[in-house]
Amino acid sequence: MKKLAFIVFTACLLTSFKEKELTWIAIGDSITYLNDHKNETQNRLTRGYLTQVTEQLPNIHYVNKGYNGWTSGGIANHIDSLGLVKADIYTVFLGTNDWWQGRPIGTLDDYKNNAGNKTIYGSFRIIINKLRALNPDAKIVLMTPLQRVDFVYLFDKRNNAFGSYQTKNGQTLEAVANAIVEVGKFDKIPVTDLYHNKDFTLEQLVKFKRLKDPATGTYTDYPYPKFIGIPFNPATDDYPYPMEAIDLTYDGLHPSDTGCEIIANSLVKIMKQF
Repeated sequence: MKKLAFIVFTACLLTSFKEKELTWIAIGDSITYLNDHKNETQNRLTRGYLTQVTEQLPNIHYVNKGYNGWTSGGIANHIDSLGLVKADIYTVFLGTNDWWQGRPIGTLDDYKNNAGNKTIYGSFRIIINKLRALNPDAKIVLMTPLQRVDFVYLFDKRNNAFGSYQTKNGQTLEAVANAIVEVGKFDKIPVTDLYHNKDFTLEQLVKFKRLKDPATGTYTDYPYPKFIGIPFNPATDDYPYPMEAIDLTYDGLHPSDTGCEIIANSLVKIMKQF
């Protein structure tokens, strides 16, 4: 009888220490989307940040709500048709496409006053309002966009974009990141500030960009920032980021496994407290 009681007590004790199962909805752009579409990276990505978070925190189960090319404005505009449901944790990882598309950042007053979907601040208000309506007790984490160098799409070299080392429509990507940080500070929402993460510097995003030397026409491997301003012709030039150029990103923008590890670790520090 005593042995049976001990077994029951031990079982109850182990059960009481079992971590609670949590549902995590990850809202984002292609960086989030590609976690579950590795074929669209030519398998240059094998372990995205969602996967790596749940490897470290197996009691958390993710739902991927990443959309290629979407801005915070696009998410806000479709917020009621994305199939979002009640969850324990929501992360919002947006901003890089807002910057590239030249969306106005606005001011914190746009967020405070729920001023609509015309600015990034206003878009974040709509998104966060929705998440709190789904679950007022949910944990929300905001993520700032990463710095980026010149992006060239693996499947279409004509789809390319310069990096965040210069402004787009008079705005810096850093200003977008700072706006997201300010929203988090105002609304007491945790932020993992990836833009200012010292592990994600422009020099570390790719090892080099392979371009034709303008003087000789010979392909040369140029590290950042030496490749800035050197012409790239998508119609005739080779893809500028061969496998050996991969560092924290595999195409100048999208994180590699190593880059995703940095993102995952930054999230785990926050999520393990939930």
